[in-house]
Amino acid sequence: QVQLVESGGGLVQAGGSLRLSCATSGRTFSRNAMGWFRQAPGKEREFVAGITSSGGSTYYADSVKGRFTISRDNAKNTVYLQMNSLKPEDTAVYYCAAFGGILLSGVPSYWGQGTQVTVSA
Repeated sequence: QVQLVESGGGLVQAGGSLRLSCATSGRTFSRNAMGWFRQAPGKEREFVAGITSSGGSTYYADSVKGRFTISRDNAKNTVYLQMNSLKPEDTAVYYCAAFGGILLSGVPSYWGQGTQVTVSA
């Protein structure tokens, strides 16, 4: 069983930055691709960013390209999401997710509980 715990959310003004962290348990972190998703009120959950198990490849939603950066530290079993130039439309609950294999394939196998990010205008 893999447990994911997000942290780092909060309230920030537009143009500001936040860094989300996702600490994971389990012995296979280095063999799991990881992703960040978000869900705004009244909207479906959407993909934000993903990273392969080795960290060699990253992927981003068009809406966050150039502003968000996903990274991972396999020695610490942690994945990060650096969010810069935040906009009010980035307001959402952000979820960390672990995929079943080394690539971002299919749907994630495990989810965190989510952390709220609120961006004020």
